[in-house]
Amino acid sequence: VQLQASGGGLVQAGGSLRLSCAASGGTFSLYVMGWFRQAPGKEREFVAAIRWSGGSTYYADSMKGRFTISRDNAKNTVYLQMNGLRPEDTAVYYCAAKYAFVMGWTDGYDYWGQGTLVTVSS
Repeated sequence: VQLQASGGGLVQAGGSLRLSCAASGGTFSLYVMGWFRQAPGKEREFVAAIRWSGGSTYYADSMKGRFTISRDNAKNTVYLQMNGLRPEDTAVYYCAAKYAFVMGWTDGYDYWGQGTLVTVSS
């Protein structure tokens, strides 16, 4: 399984970005896809996840209402739409994948992309 994250960049506070995660090499209908982030000097944290089959989603509490995860089956791509960005959202964002039969939304991910940097200026 290969995951390629893109779409990061520099944005002003209050702005928006859409991250993409192009997936290949797997039967993705069997997977849950997640987004995580790691800010400088902090531990990696869960952002959001989506079950590829059926499209059910789960968000970290602090992301609800601002971030939206979605997928495009035809393109094997998962998106993270981020609105109302804040300086504290500055981090490297990673996409990840795991088999859907692995319990839980926030851990147990086996496959990781390389990360894309999001910088939010105040």
